[in-house]
Amino acid sequence: MSDDEAWRSGGSPEARAAAVSDIQELMRRKEEIEAQIKANYDVLEGKGVGMDEPLVDCEGYPRADVDLYQVRTARHNIVCLQNDHKALMKQVEEALHQLHAHDKEKQARDLAEAHREALSRRPGQDESQGPLQAFARVNSISAGSPASFAGLQVDDEIMEFGSVNAQNFQSLQNVSSVVQHSQGRPLNVTVIRRGERQQLRLVPTRWAGKGLLGCNIVPLQR
Repeated sequence: MSDDEAWRSGGSPEARAAAVSDIQELMRRKEEIEAQIKANYDVLEGKGVGMDEPLVDCEGYPRADVDLYQVRTARHNIVCLQNDHKALMKQVEEALHQLHAHDKEKQARDLAEAHREALSRRPGQDESQGPLQAFARVNSISAGSPASFAGLQVDDEIMEFGSVNAQNFQSLQNVSSVVQHSQGRPLNVTVIRRGERQQLRLVPTRWAGKGLLGCNIVPLQR
């Protein structure tokens, strides 16, 4: 199965990690090309010429004050490298667009599944367990992180995080343990946002940043 097929069938963490790795490799190549372009411009600057100055004197003879071979070679290299840079930036743009589109599609699927699960809960189930209370709050989220793609927002108050709720929450180690044991698997997360209850699906996943979530959670002081 290709990475694109894997994305369409559910967007596996491995496929997403591979896509992010490909983008990072493209960015590495971009930086290499930019360094080479600068090095060739430095050659021209050292010879006292740019890309457009004539290499013949007023009488039409080759200039004797510059190394014509080095200047022509540097100019040629710059033109070729700039073309490579333009093509590479198009690849980066397409890869980022595809990654974002796949993440948005997966988020929509996860939210729809979470909504179906919420609707399928037995009537009176929450009442039999008592009203849920928030036990933690989200105080920061990194762009492009699993938490961001799941729909978490700063100031969301967490009522449920997988199997953790206000009744069994003791410390953030409880949440950390659930995250570590759920890598690559969706977790049901219930939050209170501006007074309304929201059901989300969060998949702890390796990404370009630190950790598996890309957000910071602090306990609520009651």
